[in-house]
Amino acid sequence: MPKRKVTAAEKVEGLAVLQWKLRKDPLAYQTEFIELWQHFDSARERVLADPLGVDADSLATFREHMDLIAHCAEKYPEITATFPDSLRDILIAHHATLDPTLREKIVTSLSLLRRKEVIDSAYLLPIFWSLLISTPSKTLRTLLYQKIISDVRESNTRAKNHKVNRTLQQALYNIVTDKSTPKALWAVKVVRDLWRRRIWDDAKPVDIMRQAAMSDDPKTVASAVRFFLGSDKERDEFEDDSSDEEAVDVRKVKHQIGINKKSKKSKKILEKATEKVKRQERKKSANQQLNFSALHLLLDPQGFCESLFEKHLQNKKSKLPLETKLDILQLVTRLVGLHKLTILPLYSYFTSHLTPRQQSVTSFLASLAQATHSLVPPETIEVLLQKIANEFVSEASNVEVCAAGINAIREICARQPLAMNETLLQDLVEYRKSKDKGVSMAAKGLLSLYREKGAEMLRKKDRGKDATIGLKSGEVKQQKYGEEQVGEIEGLELLAKWKEEEKKRKRAEKGLPDDPDAVEKNEEEDDDDFNESDWEVASTDSDESGEWIRVAESDDEAEPEPKKRKVGDEAEQDEEDKEPEQAIDFMKLATTQVLTPADLAKLKELRLEASINKAMGSSKRKEMEARHIDEGLTAEQIEAPAKLRKATKEERLAMVKEGKPNREEHKSTAAIRKSKKEAEGKSTTNKEKARRKNFLMTLGKAKSKQKRSLVTTRNVLKAHVERSKSGGRRRNGKSR
Repeated sequence: MPKRKVTAAEKVEGLAVLQWKLRKDPLAYQTEFIELWQHFDSARERVLADPLGVDADSLATFREHMDLIAHCAEKYPEITATFPDSLRDILIAHHATLDPTLREKIVTSLSLLRRKEVIDSAYLLPIFWSLLISTPSKTLRTLLYQKIISDVRESNTRAKNHKVNRTLQQALYNIVTDKSTPKALWAVKVVRDLWRRRIWDDAKPVDIMRQAAMSDDPKTVASAVRFFLGSDKERDEFEDDSSDEEAVDVRKVKHQIGINKKSKKSKKILEKATEKVKRQERKKSANQQLNFSALHLLLDPQGFCESLFEKHLQNKKSKLPLETKLDILQLVTRLVGLHKLTILPLYSYFTSHLTPRQQSVTSFLASLAQATHSLVPPETIEVLLQKIANEFVSEASNVEVCAAGINAIREICARQPLAMNETLLQDLVEYRKSKDKGVSMAAKGLLSLYREKGAEMLRKKDRGKDATIGLKSGEVKQQKYGEEQVGEIEGLELLAKWKEEEKKRKRAEKGLPDDPDAVEKNEEEDDDDFNESDWEVASTDSDESGEWIRVAESDDEAEPEPKKRKVGDEAEQDEEDKEPEQAIDFMKLATTQVLTPADLAKLKELRLEASINKAMGSSKRKEMEARHIDEGLTAEQIEAPAKLRKATKEERLAMVKEGKPNREEHKSTAAIRKSKKEAEGKSTTNKEKARRKNFLMTLGKAKSKQKRSLVTTRNVLKAHVERSKSGGRRRNGKSR
């Protein structure tokens, strides 16, 4: 009787049972494992001899034996000592001709041996990396890349594995610096992924990307530059997706910032501001050792900027596309503004690109603003400001061009106010009267900026109340070139102001005056009045008193009335007569008192409140948004906001349809209700029919109403009220 052929499912089930037995009791089943190893060894030799000549059944058996040995290799270390080397030899020698399924099984078996600690990362990563940069198979490259990232992540789970990191980083550095290797792009991709996951966060991967940015390959250069520009944003997005954030007490924050009117718009603004501040607070409270930006970890930012600028921007033989050049220019200017570097040829480079005809001109304007800082000579920037004003800002220019020019000037002057001259400033400020909203708001933003940083350059009528009072009191002073502000505790003035208000509130509850010294002053004044009155009584009792008698001035000797002033002059005089409010000395709080834990908690709360209030926008006056130097500047911030432009009919309809996708066409609520009734077969009401009745048919009723007497009119209205209370003429739904 012939033997029954074993099916594939039965064979797999038998291998699974054998695997369970081998792992359960290795010594009892050692003979079976040796026999399995011999079958695998003979099959390996056939595959090495002729990879393409092996039939499908032999390949399937070989894969199954390989998988079984990989799962049980740690139980028989002496027998499987050469197992990793045999897999490596097959993969390296025949990776281009092997069956894709077998090739994938070899890679996964090596990864399984690494997880079981039969081999280490120092053995596995060089194999995978050499194949990654040499194999033509896209599927194999994707698999190897995933295995490399996974292995490095697992190696650094509990603690930093410096040995594995240094080995792989040195291999990546050699690939990037070797110009003969065309696979440097994979090294950049690995570094970006591991940096995004915070597995690598020191200066070595940043140095690898610095070398990649100086490469001759356009794709490698573009990827490396985008790493410096967007690595922190990618890291934050990855953390937001992978971690659940703690909830914020929105009600408490709303109470603190004084939101009384409830609306959907204010709620959305509050939630957006709260989310932004919460993200910033999380950055501050994070471990600073792991929170360094790639731009801060560069070893030689000055040399890197100069080399990058000379090789890719100044070099006329460079064949990089305009988009990549703009990214490089943005990186160079970000580093210049962040580290306050000095590269004078950079500002000459902008001269030929500051024209409305230049493609992506707003990106050049944003880069120029980023490259400006307080240590740049004002004369260098003043020439560029005049160039922007002549090219962009004029009555004949398009309103979008004019708004972009004024916005760019404002951003530049926010970083170096001394670059502006008084004549140009007064000319630009006049554009606040423009009929276009974008131009008007840009000019008002420039005016608000110089009210804070250079009020003496403005005309007296343009300074405003706060700047005028600040100039009189000496609080507002223009910063000199090269002058730096000393460091202080952030938000300390808020705590000092809060303490002062609490002190006044407590004194008011007790019925005391706000000023603590007022009581003593009043007592002294009372004593003085008492003495003077006693003296006057004593003197008046004596008839022989020779004291002078004070007489009222006659009408002839009265002072002449002052001339009448205009309304504007009176307003200016009132502002001048007003005494500046006494500033709260918050430095006294920092130098004379020790902040308690309660003070620090309150300081944090006040900072949070001020940040949310600033993010939502002040209700008293529009303040210019203070952008952090690390965040950079984009072309969209230079351009006039799209919401300032009047939307077309198509755009308005698209906005309406955005929240109501089920509607086929835009209709009012009444039209939708009518179409719904018609679809259901319902008729209209008598009121709707009367509204659509012909006008001539209603004249008779109108004339009869005019002839009604007061008594009839009263009875009709009274009957109407009664019918409405009882549910209409038919008395439906209501009882008397």
